[in-house]
Amino acid sequence: MQIEVRPGTEMPVRHSARNGVYRNYLKRPMDFALSLCAIIVLAPILIIVAVLIRVKLGSPVIFKQKRPGLNEKIFTMYKFRTMTDERDEKGELLPDKIRLTRFGKFLRSASLDELPELFNILRGDMSVVGPRPLLVQYLPLYNEEQKQRHDVRPGLSGLAQISGRNALSWENKFDLDVHYVENVSFIDDWKIIFLTIKKAFKREGINQAGEATMEPFEGSSIKAASK
Repeated sequence: MQIEVRPGTEMPVRHSARNGVYRNYLKRPMDFALSLCAIIVLAPILIIVAVLIRVKLGSPVIFKQKRPGLNEKIFTMYKFRTMTDERDEKGELLPDKIRLTRFGKFLRSASLDELPELFNILRGDMSVVGPRPLLVQYLPLYNEEQKQRHDVRPGLSGLAQISGRNALSWENKFDLDVHYVENVSFIDDWKIIFLTIKKAFKREGINQAGEATMEPFEGSSIKAASK
């Protein structure tokens, strides 16, 4: 599978090839080996970031949240926290844009907040490359085509992340997710890995303009395309 782009659009041309030796037998062992090596190599950075978060943002250092994984099975995803627990006079959390500190923005822009997901990959909850795991409450909102994003393990990075990340619309992100699911390959996984590292250094596409985080998904008005 080659990632081709139609003229005038970010969307790739589809070349469906859902089954293969790499996808079914080699991808998971590669994920395990890569995540284990990354944890060992990045251990000093993990420790330094954890200490800085404890000092600047308090505890807990790790943010835990339930996310749907392969075949919509729910797992606990780990991330470094990037926001404070500031609350109003009623005890309710303040908006994200207020609780997201300058330090938290740096962690997100450098993708350092994602590093604890390496342990999710090691456990088998996630893959190095795949559609990003989204919120559990989005599950009933997907159309039939969008549901295919759960036919593979969710990823630390994916095709949508190297194509614009949170700067994309939900529909564009899901189209890219499904394209990836239908075209999993060793070569393209490594292309995505290298492009992810490049974009992390350039800090591209982290948030939508004027938003601290991606706006909530409220369902798609676009029906699934006929196969």
